[in-house]
Amino acid sequence: MRYYDAVLRSLREGGFSVEMAAHAFSVIDSYIDGFILQELSLPFDTGEEATAVAETIVAQMPVDEYPYLVEMAVEHAMQPGYDYGNEFEFGLDLILDALDRKQAGD
Repeated sequence: MRYYDAVLRSLREGGFSVEMAAHAFSVIDSYIDGFILQELSLPFDTGEEATAVAETIVAQMPVDEYPYLVEMAVEHAMQPGYDYGNEFEFGLDLILDALDRKQAGD
């Protein structure tokens, strides 16, 4: 409960109305929970393991049927240093930026 109250306090003290704080809390909490569930269900823990899994999937995937999925796997997920966990920060930044714009009235 302290976590929930602290997040809501931050939002309210940041200028969000009660309604916007409720919306913001809901989207942030849903994103965090969803990301955790997805990350826990992945069949790999490290970037190297992710590359190995992606290589196996891409080798079995018809490129002509899934060209964009193959492209994303090969040109992004299979690159050295890739860490799925970094996707969390990118997504959270998008959410926070959008909430900031919404709160500012844009």
